[in-house]
Amino acid sequence: MTEASSVPVIDMRGIWSGYRDVVIHSDLDFQVRAGEVVALVGGSGSGKTTLLREILGLLPPRRGTVRLFGHDLRAPDALLQRDIRRRLGMLFQQGALFSALPVFDNIAFPLRELGFLDEAWIAELVRLKMTMVELAPEHARLMPSELSGGMIKRVALARALALEPELLLLDEPTAGLDPARSQSFVRLIRALQQRLNLTVVLVTHDMDTLYGLDCEIAVLAEQRILTRGRIDAVRAFPHPAIGQFFNLPPAPQGA
Repeated sequence: MTEASSVPVIDMRGIWSGYRDVVIHSDLDFQVRAGEVVALVGGSGSGKTTLLREILGLLPPRRGTVRLFGHDLRAPDALLQRDIRRRLGMLFQQGALFSALPVFDNIAFPLRELGFLDEAWIAELVRLKMTMVELAPEHARLMPSELSGGMIKRVALARALALEPELLLLDEPTAGLDPARSQSFVRLIRALQQRLNLTVVLVTHDMDTLYGLDCEIAVLAEQRILTRGRIDAVRAFPHPAIGQFFNLPPAPQGA
Protein backbone atom coordinates (compact mmCIF):
# COMPACT_ATOMS: atom_id res chain seq x y z
CA MET A 1 0.00 0.00 0.00
CA THR A 2 1.39 3.40 -0.96
CA GLU A 3 1.63 6.25 1.50
CA ALA A 4 -1.08 8.18 -0.40
CA SER A 5 -3.50 5.24 -0.39
CA SER A 6 -2.98 4.77 3.36
CA VAL A 7 -4.42 8.22 4.09
CA PRO A 8 -8.10 7.97 5.09
CA VAL A 9 -10.61 9.54 2.72
CA ILE A 10 -12.39 10.87 5.83
CA ASP A 11 -10.47 11.51 9.04
CA MET A 12 -12.42 13.16 11.87
CA ARG A 13 -10.64 13.55 15.20
CA GLY A 14 -11.84 14.89 18.54
CA ILE A 15 -15.09 16.25 17.13
CA TRP A 16 -17.33 18.31 19.41
CA SER A 17 -20.62 19.49 17.90
CA GLY A 18 -23.74 21.14 19.23
CA TYR A 19 -26.35 23.84 19.05
CA ARG A 20 -26.49 26.44 21.82
CA ASP A 21 -26.22 24.43 25.07
CA VAL A 22 -26.97 21.04 23.47
CA VAL A 23 -23.97 18.78 22.89
CA ILE A 24 -24.43 16.37 19.97
CA HIS A 25 -20.93 14.92 19.58
CA SER A 26 -18.24 14.87 22.23
CA ASP A 27 -14.67 13.84 21.36
CA LEU A 28 -15.91 11.76 18.40
CA ASP A 29 -13.47 10.01 16.05
CA PHE A 30 -14.50 8.66 12.64
CA GLN A 31 -12.30 7.38 9.82
CA VAL A 32 -13.25 5.94 6.43
CA ARG A 33 -10.72 4.50 4.00
CA ALA A 34 -10.86 4.36 0.22
CA GLY A 35 -13.40 1.88 -1.13
CA GLU A 36 -15.25 1.38 2.17
CA VAL A 37 -19.04 1.57 2.46
CA VAL A 38 -20.07 2.78 5.93
CA ALA A 39 -23.61 3.39 7.19
CA LEU A 40 -24.23 5.83 10.03
CA VAL A 41 -27.16 4.68 12.15
CA GLY A 42 -28.65 5.82 15.43
CA GLY A 43 -31.69 7.28 17.07
CA SER A 44 -33.28 10.63 16.35
CA GLY A 45 -31.01 13.44 17.53
CA SER A 46 -27.89 11.26 17.65
CA GLY A 47 -26.14 13.53 15.14
CA LYS A 48 -26.07 11.48 11.93
CA THR A 49 -26.99 14.34 9.59
CA THR A 50 -24.82 16.75 11.58
CA LEU A 51 -21.85 14.46 10.90
CA LEU A 52 -22.65 14.47 7.17
CA ARG A 53 -22.79 18.27 7.17
CA GLU A 54 -19.41 18.42 8.86
CA ILE A 55 -17.93 16.07 6.26
CA LEU A 56 -19.37 18.29 3.53
CA GLY A 57 -17.90 21.38 5.18
CA LEU A 58 -21.34 22.96 5.54
CA LEU A 59 -21.10 22.95 9.34
CA PRO A 60 -17.78 23.34 11.15
CA PRO A 61 -17.51 21.44 14.44
CA ARG A 62 -16.98 23.41 17.63
CA ARG A 63 -13.72 21.57 18.20
CA GLY A 64 -11.71 18.93 16.42
CA THR A 65 -10.42 18.43 12.90
CA VAL A 66 -12.08 17.19 9.71
CA ARG A 67 -9.72 16.05 6.98
CA LEU A 68 -10.79 14.83 3.55
CA PHE A 69 -8.23 13.11 1.32
CA GLY A 70 -5.58 14.22 3.81
CA HIS A 71 -6.51 17.92 3.71
CA ASP A 72 -7.92 19.96 6.59
CA LEU A 73 -11.32 21.45 5.72
CA ARG A 74 -10.36 24.58 7.63
CA ALA A 75 -7.39 25.29 5.35
CA PRO A 76 -7.64 28.86 4.02
CA ASP A 77 -6.61 27.93 0.45
CA ALA A 78 -9.78 28.56 -1.62
CA LEU A 79 -8.49 26.57 -4.62
CA LEU A 80 -7.71 23.60 -2.39
CA GLN A 81 -11.19 23.77 -0.85
CA ARG A 82 -12.76 23.81 -4.33
CA ASP A 83 -10.70 20.82 -5.43
CA ILE A 84 -11.66 18.86 -2.30
CA ARG A 85 -15.36 19.46 -2.93
CA ARG A 86 -15.08 18.33 -6.54
CA ARG A 87 -13.92 14.97 -5.25
CA LEU A 88 -17.18 14.28 -3.41
CA GLY A 89 -20.83 13.97 -4.40
CA MET A 90 -23.93 14.31 -2.24
CA LEU A 91 -27.37 12.73 -2.57
CA PHE A 92 -29.83 14.62 -0.37
CA GLN A 93 -32.77 12.87 1.25
CA GLN A 94 -35.49 14.36 -0.98
CA GLY A 95 -33.25 14.68 -4.02
CA ALA A 96 -33.02 18.51 -3.80
CA LEU A 97 -33.51 18.88 -7.56
CA PHE A 98 -33.93 22.35 -9.01
CA SER A 99 -37.68 22.44 -9.57
CA ALA A 100 -37.49 24.93 -12.46
CA LEU A 101 -34.96 22.87 -14.44
CA PRO A 102 -35.59 19.69 -16.46
CA VAL A 103 -33.70 16.49 -15.74
CA PHE A 104 -30.97 17.26 -18.29
CA ASP A 105 -30.17 20.67 -16.78
CA ASN A 106 -30.24 19.34 -13.23
CA ILE A 107 -27.54 16.82 -14.10
CA ALA A 108 -25.63 19.34 -16.23
CA PHE A 109 -25.58 21.97 -13.47
CA PRO A 110 -22.31 20.97 -11.75
CA LEU A 111 -20.65 20.39 -15.12
CA ARG A 112 -21.56 23.89 -16.27
CA GLU A 113 -20.31 25.31 -12.98
CA LEU A 114 -16.83 24.10 -13.92
CA GLY A 115 -16.78 26.82 -16.57
CA PHE A 116 -14.57 25.13 -19.16
CA LEU A 117 -16.68 22.39 -20.81
CA ASP A 118 -18.52 23.10 -24.05
CA GLU A 119 -22.19 22.16 -24.39
CA ALA A 120 -21.52 19.22 -26.73
CA TRP A 121 -19.22 17.61 -24.17
CA ILE A 122 -21.67 18.40 -21.33
CA ALA A 123 -24.48 16.74 -23.29
CA GLU A 124 -22.36 13.62 -23.79
CA LEU A 125 -21.51 13.46 -20.08
CA VAL A 126 -25.16 13.94 -19.07
CA ARG A 127 -26.19 11.07 -21.36
CA LEU A 128 -23.47 8.90 -19.82
CA LYS A 129 -24.60 9.66 -16.25
CA MET A 130 -28.24 9.01 -17.16
CA THR A 131 -27.28 5.62 -18.58
CA MET A 132 -25.29 4.83 -15.42
CA VAL A 133 -28.38 5.34 -13.22
CA GLU A 134 -30.68 3.52 -15.68
CA LEU A 135 -32.59 6.55 -16.95
CA ALA A 136 -33.80 6.59 -20.58
CA PRO A 137 -32.91 9.43 -23.00
CA GLU A 138 -36.54 10.61 -23.13
CA HIS A 139 -36.40 11.36 -19.39
CA ALA A 140 -33.98 14.23 -20.05
CA ARG A 141 -36.74 16.71 -20.91
CA LEU A 142 -39.00 15.90 -17.94
CA MET A 143 -39.46 18.35 -15.08
CA PRO A 144 -38.98 17.21 -11.45
CA SER A 145 -42.74 17.53 -10.87
CA GLU A 146 -43.28 14.86 -13.55
CA LEU A 147 -40.97 12.31 -11.91
CA SER A 148 -41.78 9.45 -9.58
CA GLY A 149 -39.95 9.21 -6.26
CA GLY A 150 -37.61 6.58 -7.63
CA MET A 151 -36.77 8.65 -10.70
CA ILE A 152 -36.05 11.71 -8.54
CA LYS A 153 -33.53 9.62 -6.60
CA ARG A 154 -31.87 8.46 -9.82
CA VAL A 155 -31.63 11.97 -11.26
CA ALA A 156 -30.17 13.22 -7.97
CA LEU A 157 -27.68 10.34 -8.00
CA ALA A 158 -26.68 11.13 -11.59
CA ARG A 159 -26.06 14.75 -10.57
CA ALA A 160 -24.04 13.61 -7.54
CA LEU A 161 -21.87 11.51 -9.87
CA ALA A 162 -21.54 14.20 -12.55
CA LEU A 163 -18.00 15.23 -11.55
CA GLU A 164 -16.86 11.62 -11.07
CA PRO A 165 -16.35 11.90 -7.32
CA GLU A 166 -14.26 9.54 -5.22
CA LEU A 167 -16.49 9.98 -2.14
CA LEU A 168 -20.29 9.66 -2.27
CA LEU A 169 -22.45 10.81 0.65
CA LEU A 170 -26.06 9.61 0.88
CA ASP A 171 -28.69 10.94 3.28
CA GLU A 172 -31.52 8.39 3.68
CA PRO A 173 -31.19 7.22 0.05
CA THR A 174 -34.31 5.01 0.10
CA ALA A 175 -36.59 7.28 2.15
CA GLY A 176 -40.05 7.56 0.58
CA LEU A 177 -39.60 4.62 -1.80
CA ASP A 178 -41.80 1.53 -1.82
CA PRO A 179 -40.01 -1.79 -1.10
CA ALA A 180 -39.52 -2.75 -4.75
CA ARG A 181 -38.08 0.64 -5.77
CA SER A 182 -35.98 0.72 -2.61
CA GLN A 183 -34.41 -2.65 -3.42
CA SER A 184 -33.77 -1.59 -7.02
CA PHE A 185 -32.09 1.63 -5.91
CA VAL A 186 -29.91 -0.16 -3.36
CA ARG A 187 -28.77 -2.61 -6.05
CA LEU A 188 -27.91 0.33 -8.30
CA ILE A 189 -25.87 2.05 -5.58
CA ARG A 190 -24.00 -1.17 -4.83
CA ALA A 191 -23.26 -1.82 -8.50
CA LEU A 192 -21.99 1.73 -9.05
CA GLN A 193 -19.88 1.59 -5.89
CA GLN A 194 -18.16 -1.55 -7.10
CA ARG A 195 -17.82 -0.41 -10.72
CA LEU A 196 -16.44 3.04 -9.86
CA ASN A 197 -14.58 1.98 -6.67
CA LEU A 198 -16.41 4.67 -4.72
CA THR A 199 -16.03 5.35 -1.03
CA VAL A 200 -19.58 5.65 0.34
CA VAL A 201 -20.93 7.03 3.61
CA LEU A 202 -24.67 6.96 4.13
CA VAL A 203 -27.23 7.77 6.78
CA THR A 204 -30.12 5.31 6.93
CA HIS A 205 -32.58 3.70 9.30
CA ASP A 206 -33.70 1.08 6.77
CA MET A 207 -32.62 -2.47 7.58
CA ASP A 208 -33.07 -3.71 4.00
CA THR A 209 -30.68 -1.00 2.82
CA LEU A 210 -28.06 -2.09 5.36
CA TYR A 211 -28.30 -5.73 4.32
CA GLY A 212 -28.49 -4.89 0.62
CA LEU A 213 -25.33 -2.79 0.67
CA ASP A 214 -23.45 -5.31 2.81
CA CYS A 215 -21.71 -2.40 4.52
CA GLU A 216 -20.01 -1.60 7.77
CA ILE A 217 -22.24 0.02 10.37
CA ALA A 218 -21.20 2.83 12.71
CA VAL A 219 -23.69 3.35 15.53
CA LEU A 220 -24.04 6.88 16.90
CA ALA A 221 -25.11 7.02 20.53
CA GLU A 222 -24.03 8.80 23.70
CA GLN A 223 -22.48 11.58 21.57
CA ARG A 224 -19.92 9.27 19.93
CA ILE A 225 -19.44 6.25 17.67
CA LEU A 226 -20.62 3.58 20.08
CA THR A 227 -19.46 0.64 17.97
CA ARG A 228 -18.59 -0.14 14.37
CA GLY A 229 -18.41 -3.32 12.34
CA ARG A 230 -20.34 -5.73 10.15
CA ILE A 231 -24.03 -6.02 10.88
CA ASP A 232 -23.94 -9.29 12.84
CA ALA A 233 -21.13 -8.04 15.09
CA VAL A 234 -22.94 -4.76 15.71
CA ARG A 235 -26.20 -6.54 16.54
CA ALA A 236 -24.35 -8.55 19.18
CA PHE A 237 -22.91 -5.47 20.88
CA PRO A 238 -24.45 -5.29 24.38
CA HIS A 239 -26.02 -1.85 24.62
CA PRO A 240 -29.65 -0.64 24.84
CA ALA A 241 -29.21 1.65 21.83
CA ILE A 242 -28.34 -1.37 19.68
CA GLY A 243 -31.39 -3.26 20.88
CA GLN A 244 -33.67 -0.32 20.18
CA PHE A 245 -32.33 0.23 16.67
CA PHE A 246 -32.45 -3.44 15.65
CA ASN A 247 -35.68 -4.06 17.59
CA LEU A 248 -34.05 -6.80 19.66
CA PRO A 249 -35.69 -8.26 22.78
CA PRO A 250 -34.34 -6.81 26.05
CA ALA A 251 -31.60 -8.72 27.82
CA PRO A 252 -32.80 -10.98 30.65
CA GLN A 253 -32.68 -9.45 34.10
CA GLY A 254 -29.41 -10.17 35.82
CA ALA A 255 -27.66 -11.06 32.56
